[in-house]
Amino acid sequence: MRSNNCGQLNKKHISSEVTLCGWVDRCRDHGGVIFIDLRDSTGTIQITVDPDQGPEIFKIAETLRNESVLQIKGLVRARPEEAINTKLATGEIEVIAKDLNLLNSVQGNLPFTVSIHDEEPIKEELRLKYRYLDLRRERMSKNLRTRHATIQAARNFLENEGFIEIETPVLTKSTPEGARDYLVPSRVCGGQWFALPQSPQIFKQLLMVGGLEKYYQVARCFRDEDLRADRQPEFTQLDIEMSFMKQEEILDLNERLIRTIWKKIKDIELPRPFPKITWEESMNRFGTDRPDTRFGMELKDISAIAEKMNFKVFSGAVKKGGSVKCITVKNGNNLISNVRIKPGGDIFTEAQKAGAGGLAFIRVRESLEIDSIGAIKDNLAPEQKAELLKIADAKAGDLILFGAGTTQIVNKTLDRVRQFLAKELNLIPIHNNTDDWKFVWVVDFPMFEVNQDEKRLEALHHPFCAPNEKDLGDNPKAWSKTLPRARAQAYDLVLNGLELGGGSLRIHHAELQKEVLKAIGLEAEEAKKQFGFLLEALDMGAPPHGGLAFGLDRMLMLLTEEDSIRESIAFPKTQQARCLMTQAPAEALENQLKELHVQSTWVEPD
Repeated sequence: MRSNNCGQLNKKHISSEVTLCGWVDRCRDHGGVIFIDLRDSTGTIQITVDPDQGPEIFKIAETLRNESVLQIKGLVRARPEEAINTKLATGEIEVIAKDLNLLNSVQGNLPFTVSIHDEEPIKEELRLKYRYLDLRRERMSKNLRTRHATIQAARNFLENEGFIEIETPVLTKSTPEGARDYLVPSRVCGGQWFALPQSPQIFKQLLMVGGLEKYYQVARCFRDEDLRADRQPEFTQLDIEMSFMKQEEILDLNERLIRTIWKKIKDIELPRPFPKITWEESMNRFGTDRPDTRFGMELKDISAIAEKMNFKVFSGAVKKGGSVKCITVKNGNNLISNVRIKPGGDIFTEAQKAGAGGLAFIRVRESLEIDSIGAIKDNLAPEQKAELLKIADAKAGDLILFGAGTTQIVNKTLDRVRQFLAKELNLIPIHNNTDDWKFVWVVDFPMFEVNQDEKRLEALHHPFCAPNEKDLGDNPKAWSKTLPRARAQAYDLVLNGLELGGGSLRIHHAELQKEVLKAIGLEAEEAKKQFGFLLEALDMGAPPHGGLAFGLDRMLMLLTEEDSIRESIAFPKTQQARCLMTQAPAEALENQLKELHVQSTWVEPD
C-alpha cells in the first residue's frame, strides 16, 4: 500500500514518486492550495494538494477531518527556502499529491486532539478511555518505542552472555509468596483454582535444577494489591536466573546489563562499579531500604544525647527501646517557617502521615546559639549542645528536625520528610546527565521481619532466599535459633529512591528450605502440601543458583522521565485496577459461573 514511511523521507528523495499512508494530523487551506500534515508511526510530512493536479483529489482534500486515514501518491520536491519547517525532520521537503484515496473517515467529534502540534494536557481518565487515540500521540508513541528498544537491548545483552529465553506457566498454583493472588476457577477440576503468577520465582529455580543454567524471560506477573503510581495489577518483569555464580558475579553481570540499557536509551556512560551499602546502613542513614542518594539531609542518630536529657519525649523514647534521630536542612532558617512545622503545616502533615505525633526542631542562630522550645533548649548542657551540632553537621542558619519514638516510626517519618523537603527545596537535580542517575546496591537484608498483626515471622523478600552462611552456622540442629537473626544473601538495585530490581542467591538444599518454611509458620505437612514439588526437586541435584528481576514498567517510567508507570504501558489499569477502555473487570454471565462451579456472594454496598 505504500512505498515509503512519512518520517523517513528526506532531500535524497526529491523528484521521486512515492506512495504514503497515514493519518491527517491537520489540514490548512491557503488561498486555494490545501496543505495536509500526514502522520504515520515514523513522523510527519507535508502534502500539498493543488487544484491544478485535478478537481477530484482537491474535492476530497476539502472535506478531510483530522485523524482520517489516507493513502496518497505524489512527487517529492524541495520546499521554498522561506517555507522550510525546522521543527520537522522532513521540513525541507513536501509531497505534491497526484492521487488521494480516503481509506477511512472520522465520524463524530474526537474526545481530544491527537495532533503533534497540540500537546495540551488531557485528563488521564479520558486518555485511558480512548487509549487507542492516545497511542497515536507523540508522547505515548515515543514511550512505547523506548520500551521496545529497552527490551531489545536487554535481550541482545543477555543472549550474548549465553542466556536463553524460556516461557513459564501463567496458570499455576496459589502459594504464600506475599501479595494477594489473582485466582482463576477451573471448569474441568471442580472446586479447584489456578493462580496467576506473582513472579516466575519457583519455575525459574526449577529450570536451574533442570540444568538450563542461564535463563531469562520478559515475564507477565500479577498481584492483587493496593495500587500506587508505580504499581499495576499486571506488570512486566525482566526475569533472570543463573547457576554456579557467586553474588558478586551476579551483581557485575546486572551492572553491565543496566549500563548497556542506559547507553542505548539515554546515551549515558554509567560509571562502574555501582556503590554498595548494607540494609542496616541504609536504614540508619536514610530511614529506608530504597535510599535516594542524589542529595544530603541524611539521618543522624542522637539517641545517646537524648537519653540523658530531661526532655521526656526524647529520653522516654530511648528508654522504651526506640531512638531519636534528626535531619539538618541547610539554610533552613530562611527557607522554612515555624508554621509549616507546627500542627496544620505541610511538613507536620507529612510527618503525621508516617505515623509521627509531630516534629521537634532547633534553629541554629549566629554564634551557634540554639532556638527551640524551652524543654529542649533548657535541658541541653553546653557539651551536649556542641555534640548534637557536631553529629547533625549543623551550622548557623540551619534547621534541625527531630523524630522520636520507635525506630521504625522515626525512620519512616524522617525518610518521608526528607524526600518531601528535597522536592520542595529543589535539591534533586533535573538535568539529564550521568550524575543524575544514582544507582546503589542494598545488600545483606534480614531474612525475616515480624508480622505484628499475626505475631510471627515472615520473609522480608521471599522464603527462597539463601541465608548468610556465617550467620546460619554449620550445625543444622541450631538452625531454628540462628535463622531468625540471619541476614539473607539478597540484593536490591535502587535508583534515585526507587527499587529498580531485586534478587538473591537461592536455597538449593531441601533441609534448609524446610527450616525456612518452618520459620514462617509452615510446618512439615503444610510445607509439603504447598511446596512438595520444589522440596523434592532440591533433593535431586539442585545446583547453587541465584538471580534477579527488574521491574520493566518502573524502569521505563524512569527512562522516559514520567511520573507514573501507566505512561510506559500500552493499556494500563487505573488505581482502582480497572480498564476504562474495555470496562474490565465486568460481571460474568450466570451460565459461565455455573460451568465454573462458582457463585457470587457480592452485595452492592448501601
